[in-house]
Amino acid sequence: MSQLFKYEYYDTPEGQDIFMKTFALSKYAALAGTALASMDVLMFSHPKGFVGTAGRFAWFLGPMVGMAAGFTVTANTAQNIRGKNDKLNYFLGGAVSGSILSAWLRSGIIAVPAAVILGAAAVVKKTAIDEGWSFFPPVPHATQSARSVKYDWTMVKDIEELKNFTTGSN
Repeated sequence: MSQLFKYEYYDTPEGQDIFMKTFALSKYAALAGTALASMDVLMFSHPKGFVGTAGRFAWFLGPMVGMAAGFTVTANTAQNIRGKNDKLNYFLGGAVSGSILSAWLRSGIIAVPAAVILGAAAVVKKTAIDEGWSFFPPVPHATQSARSVKYDWTMVKDIEELKNFTTGSN
């Protein structure tokens, strides 16, 4: 069970371990859905009782986890059927997520735009993975502990060859 929680989407190649990949994306969708549902319950809908609150959480969690699962299963199944690891697989996964979004919102008029927008977002993500982009680079932290004042806090180390200054005549 611990392997299931430690697994990340890109730990194995596309088209393999579809169940593990589905769980990996669904846990992030569940986390985002929980945050969104909490905000809705506390700020907007104010349901009465446990059943009403659970219903509001299910209203957000179900479709969001469904969109993540739909994307994963579609993209990896397309990879297995087509035998190609390209951007079209991700676009198809995004299109499925867009159709689930339009069904969730009960608005057929946004089905095509949602499918195209989420498909395009998936293509951008696939391009970022293929070319090594990072949407959110790691943030460097200056302090690590109370004793870290002894350490060098500079972001970039000095290069000895480029030091052309002197300490002065004093």
